[in-house]
Amino acid sequence: MTHLPFRLRALRRQHGLSLEQLAQRTGLTKSYLSKLERAVSAPSISTVVKLAQAYGMGVSQLIGEADLDQDESVCVVRRHDRMPLPSVAGHSAYRYESMAGRRRFRLMDPFVIYPPHDHQQPEPTFPHGGEEFLFVIQGQVQVTIAEHSMTLETGDSVYFDSELPHSVLSLGDQQAQVLAVTCSDSGPTAGRRSTPEAQAEPTQTLP
Repeated sequence: MTHLPFRLRALRRQHGLSLEQLAQRTGLTKSYLSKLERAVSAPSISTVVKLAQAYGMGVSQLIGEADLDQDESVCVVRRHDRMPLPSVAGHSAYRYESMAGRRRFRLMDPFVIYPPHDHQQPEPTFPHGGEEFLFVIQGQVQVTIAEHSMTLETGDSVYFDSELPHSVLSLGDQQAQVLAVTCSDSGPTAGRRSTPEAQAEPTQTLP
């Protein structure tokens, strides 16, 4: 998103954080965070997840696509209403669609991933805090988690600690579709509405 650098800078200032403090929360370097805010670098999806967790919000809310006037207890997303996230990492071969874009406060972030084929040489992936669940909706994929590599068919799934480096590739001629659900490791504060009581609690450092 073209406005994301300005939004990142505004959020950091609203939370009263220095670049060094935000680096400690996210595990990202101070220089890299500065480049994101100056639009020198484009964040990967794992970087966006880390930043969203640090600010206690969903990915869609962070990138400014969520409707800030709504906080739905029940959020239905039709197939044609899925929110594409192509510009979160415009250089990436991966395509993502958010499936909970209108829900502002949540503990999980569900996506549909369209992973690249093995011959497309996807960029390396980076770990992020929390846990992740992958379910193959369509096709066949190769999932690599740290030193473990496995082939998953339609209907197969895997649950893992997302601190581990991981990637997903489509196998065969068919474009695979994978449901990915990420969950923050920062506890219920990641999806809780901001209140004076919550703001008074000590800040937790994310790994």
